[in-house]
Amino acid sequence: MSRLLLLFAVLALALPLAGCPERSSRQQALDRALYTYAGMIRWGEFEAAQEFLDPEVRAAAPLTELDLERFRQIQVTSYHVKAAGPTADGGYARTVDVGVVNRHTQTERIVQALETWRWDEPSRRWLLTSGLPPVTAAQR
Repeated sequence: MSRLLLLFAVLALALPLAGCPERSSRQQALDRALYTYAGMIRWGEFEAAQEFLDPEVRAAAPLTELDLERFRQIQVTSYHVKAAGPTADGGYARTVDVGVVNRHTQTERIVQALETWRWDEPSRRWLLTSGLPPVTAAQR
């Protein structure tokens, strides 16, 4: 009898899910982009993270060797999303707190960054329009 009740409970939970529409490929692409980008920042892979930048943003302010050296002087200790949601223009925005430690002084600080993302239809991917988080002293 308990097996039958368990089977009914499983079916009752599964039936509502069967009617749910599949998530859009655009939403799936956003989830992948946000997850991958956050991982790159958490691991201090700023050079790789710039691949998410909108080409116009990257062209306007390309990372120099000095910028990369400044990124090497910090260690990311945390990356917390504080607020997130769609924007009126069809993009996506989120506010994040990035914890960083200066490798030379061992001082820790929290930097707040606003990430803005836009969907690029030709490349079918999300692009970061706000730039990399301002974690180095030169960016503040």
